[in-house]
Amino acid sequence: MKIEAVDLFCGVGGLTCGLRAAGVDVRAGYDIDTACAFPYEANNAAPFECKSVDQVSGEELAHWYSPGAVRLLAGCAPCQPFSTLANTRDETDEKKWGLLYEFARLVRELQPELVTMENVPRVANHAPYGEFVATLRELGYHVDARRVRCADYGIPQERRRFVLVASRLGAIRLPAPHGTAPITVRDAIGHLPALAAGETDPHDPLHKARSLTPLNLERIRASSPGGTWEDWPLALRAPCHRAQSGASFRSVYARMEWGAPAPTITTQSHNFGTGRFGHPTQDRAISLREAAILQSFPHDYRFVAEGQEIHFSSVGRMIGNAVPPKLGELVGKTFIDHIGALHEAGQCPTLLNSVSN
Repeated sequence: MKIEAVDLFCGVGGLTCGLRAAGVDVRAGYDIDTACAFPYEANNAAPFECKSVDQVSGEELAHWYSPGAVRLLAGCAPCQPFSTLANTRDETDEKKWGLLYEFARLVRELQPELVTMENVPRVANHAPYGEFVATLRELGYHVDARRVRCADYGIPQERRRFVLVASRLGAIRLPAPHGTAPITVRDAIGHLPALAAGETDPHDPLHKARSLTPLNLERIRASSPGGTWEDWPLALRAPCHRAQSGASFRSVYARMEWGAPAPTITTQSHNFGTGRFGHPTQDRAISLREAAILQSFPHDYRFVAEGQEIHFSSVGRMIGNAVPPKLGELVGKTFIDHIGALHEAGQCPTLLNSVSN
């Protein structure tokens, strides 16, 4: 049975890329960020629909699927409302949670055979998530959801995410971690050409490192892999470091370690001062290409059209906000194996009836 998908909140296509690698036919992606249109379409051979989900109907989504296909609806809503910064916000303000409610509405209208969602781990602590799962169960979905450590699934970073998979066709479960040694920073980016701060690889415009001020150049030279700014001479420390409150911020102005996975790649991972984003041995922050590879994007993934200027802020935001493609591949393989198991168990008539309904 062929699985076809529509990717809501698709961004540059991290989830779509991973689903396609697993064998899922992604028919379209929806997002409101126009900057994501080029990378999504250039890398994924699927159309980008610049449209807010609250303007989309289940009837519209249904037109993307072929007759008889197993339909997957993916919806990785923006995670800002569920972050640690949202702890004190009023959950009764539906505008903050509307995207997850809209996703639930589209599931109800379309009733696809398969559903997946990815978000920050804290999403499970909030009422809108509970209501989303209640909607799935009410509609007859079997649900498996858990917090995952990306490094356990072949992604070279310590990102933690919450992943949900659901099926109307039968019980489904995310696979256990690989049980193999994690991919390290050296494994992922150690082969790339060396750069100085402010340089760009002439053969890859995305392998581009941000310039450093003279002070920050001194600071990174005084930094050791896995160390902190506490290793610096006092003269290099900022006033915030000297303050008592600064003691808790040890993972800024720091280098990665060759022998460990990277920290979570954020929208600011090209900046030395915003996390442990210093290259392990070169005196610079990681390049945009290195950030993309640590997110598990293919080495040739394109984020801007040829000849267009590459801006750190916009490309960094697209990379940091993306679903790691390898995580998408995990989800896609989970669904492929799920359908395969149903087929082997002789449950194809049930499957076909569900699809036709």
